[in-house]
Amino acid sequence: MTMAWGLEARVPFLDHELVEFVARMPQALKLHSDGKGILKELAADILPHEVVNRPKGYFPMPALKYVRGGFLNWMQDVLLSDTARQRGLYNERYVTKFLERPTAHFTKIKGSKLWQLALTESWLQINNI
Repeated sequence: MTMAWGLEARVPFLDHELVEFVARMPQALKLHSDGKGILKELAADILPHEVVNRPKGYFPMPALKYVRGGFLNWMQDVLLSDTARQRGLYNERYVTKFLERPTAHFTKIKGSKLWQLALTESWLQINNI
């Protein structure tokens, strides 16, 4: 979810010392090989060529592709909770539509609209907002 919007959330790359080090590097080094030149050079001695040079991909979450069972129950509990309803943030008609057909509603980049609603509402509830 983060990478689709240009946000870096992979823990190893969030280390402040690494970020500060990379910030001081010349731009040409950072842009080499689509911005992954340094990582590829470091990994070349450790990982197989097929791994270092594989095409960009994503890691699908089966729970989001086949929304059912406990995962769907969790989304229903979050989105139909009194807290969510009182918040009034979501159009209940759309929430019901998404819950009735949980694998049918996607964003332009193929993300689950139901997942985004449930995750947002869950975050709001966890943080008492």
